[in-house]
Amino acid sequence: MPRLRHLPGLRKGFARAQHVHIKPEDEADDLEEKRSLSPHNEVCLEGYRLHYSPSSYHHCALNSAASHSQTDNDEDEQCLPTLTPSFWQRSNRYSVSCSRHLSSSKNTLLDLAFNKSSEPEIPSASSYQRKPVLPDVKVDTRAFHKCRPEYASMSLDLNQRPHPLKWEEAMQLLQKVAVLKGSMKASDVSQFLMELSRLHPDKMPLVRSDQRFIMLLRYSVEHLRHFTQLQLLEVLQSFVWLGMPSAHAILELYETELSRRSSQMTLHQLILAADLWRCIGKQAPQFLLHLYDSVRLHLGQLGVPEVVQLLYILGEGRQCPKDLIRPLEQLLMNYLPQLRPEEVGVICLGLFKSQTSISESAVTRIVDKALSFVKKMSDFAMVNVLKYLRFSYLYHRAWLEAMAEEVPQRAHRMGVKGLMHVALTCSALHYSNDNILTAVADRVPLLVPHCRSKDSCKLLWAYGTLGFLPLRSPSFYPSLTESLRQRKAEFQRYPEHLLTGLLGLAFVSQFPEDLIALALSPDFVNLALKCTQLELKKDLFTLDGVVALELPQWTGPRLSSELRDEVTEMLWKFAQSDVCQKPEVQEAESALKDLLGGEEFVCKRMILPHTHLTTDIIETLTKPSHLGSSRKDSNEIVKIAVQVSNRNHFCSQSQQLLGLHAMKRRQLKIAGYRVVELSYQEWFPLLRKSRAEKLAYLHSFPHSNQ
Repeated sequence: MPRLRHLPGLRKGFARAQHVHIKPEDEADDLEEKRSLSPHNEVCLEGYRLHYSPSSYHHCALNSAASHSQTDNDEDEQCLPTLTPSFWQRSNRYSVSCSRHLSSSKNTLLDLAFNKSSEPEIPSASSYQRKPVLPDVKVDTRAFHKCRPEYASMSLDLNQRPHPLKWEEAMQLLQKVAVLKGSMKASDVSQFLMELSRLHPDKMPLVRSDQRFIMLLRYSVEHLRHFTQLQLLEVLQSFVWLGMPSAHAILELYETELSRRSSQMTLHQLILAADLWRCIGKQAPQFLLHLYDSVRLHLGQLGVPEVVQLLYILGEGRQCPKDLIRPLEQLLMNYLPQLRPEEVGVICLGLFKSQTSISESAVTRIVDKALSFVKKMSDFAMVNVLKYLRFSYLYHRAWLEAMAEEVPQRAHRMGVKGLMHVALTCSALHYSNDNILTAVADRVPLLVPHCRSKDSCKLLWAYGTLGFLPLRSPSFYPSLTESLRQRKAEFQRYPEHLLTGLLGLAFVSQFPEDLIALALSPDFVNLALKCTQLELKKDLFTLDGVVALELPQWTGPRLSSELRDEVTEMLWKFAQSDVCQKPEVQEAESALKDLLGGEEFVCKRMILPHTHLTTDIIETLTKPSHLGSSRKDSNEIVKIAVQVSNRNHFCSQSQQLLGLHAMKRRQLKIAGYRVVELSYQEWFPLLRKSRAEKLAYLHSFPHSNQ
């Protein structure tokens, strides 16, 4: 999109408006979370206008204060319709139209920046035929502000709207704007905006589209450098209540001005401004850099509320400067005894969203603190602790055992996002607990209408990984699978979600053939291969191998032989440089050479995930020996696969294989192998045994005489 290059009437110090992409919320669970955010609502600049295509998705509510206070703030996805056109509908998601405007007015570009076209077109409700559903569970993501009165000077209470203004009074104010015009002072502009922001939210769209309001915005830009610090913050606060679109061009100019003044503002003013940007819904990376500079200079002034609010802001900004991590960790440890339950929750959320790694001992102490008052924590705060545990890969046994009690008691009132994060953390930490999994599985089918494709697919992956069989909750897998069918259009933007969900289903022998046909179709494969931020070839390859082994009647699409060969080579190179160098694999290889009589009888190959065959291995093992023994009849050949496992292949403190490894074992048997497991408990002691002891052990394998 073109950028706003010049606005008449402004001083030279203003920078060009830029659209900045930031990191999404969930970067800890898998590579999916490292992609960029969904597009912002664009404004009309220099005659170009970007329209959303209603056939692809519908509009989410624009930055209303209420929605910001009540949602989980997952910004990595737009809301998409439950009932959508088929993925195969070949239409562009965006249509770009160019309309050149010619005017002799000196404010032509300002008109373009501030006209009502800056708000996106909203498709009518009749565009979609959908059944009414009960609202999803809402959470107050800023409840920690109630813990201490000190937060009032650094944040905006979104639950306390200004005293309401009548519509007639608003019209009178706008009429004054039209009368005063260019004679207004900076104080007049700020006062008008503050007064208009008191209007009822339902009336705000009418105000924002009024030409007199657009004129008022123009005057606010002309007076931008004349505002006092307090007036500037008041105007920014008024934008929150006015529901200004987060991508409105005027906000870039305000960010630039606040950045210019940052050295003149107090630390509390800077933190408040950052919170106001958060409430508006706009990322302000330029301003945040100045805030972090001020924090470095005033570390000694940071008390408990300042540290907690700063970590919240770091999370919403999706990054933490590396040089601030250690000082903040030290402050956290110093203030840990003083923290309240909701503050611990938001600290974990901030560290999680900003992808900030602190020492294992610090994480343990934070979770210990959370555990001390877990029953007083809200569901939202509890889930945030789980998120950061997942990111840190910390197995905190006492906390997880507490979750086995807490989750079943809370699941009936939790929303689908929170339940998804509970399941995903259990999966990441390999923690399989029947109480937790059953409670979540029983609740999820009731919330399916609120499941994004991300939620459904990650739930399927988590439950498949933990080996939760369909019979344990008959409606769980079918309801989530059906939700994928209802949201096919989302996979056009996030193809990785579909592959994640289908592999999770495959782990527990569930094969929705229509969705598999979609995932292996040429159009979808090409789309997935274009996803440069993620490596989806391996997932496609594994899914194709699942079809080959477990769906012998399959007549649908398959990957091309060229792509299969490419991925096979890629996986084998990885295996040679990584898997084959592991001590357990080298030990198994050495012992087999001793057992079978030489190196020529042992051949390492990638047989799974689904690289083909193994014919050369069979021929090597069954060819006549130098002693002249005759070749055995092929019907007597027994193919033995030695599955060398370690602790990461099993659920924690259990002999239950995780989903991928259970699927491998199942498919080895389908391929005709007799599977012999060389477990961690078995191979690790072998490292210290003599050759004779190793041979004696190997001879104890079933069918070892063959």
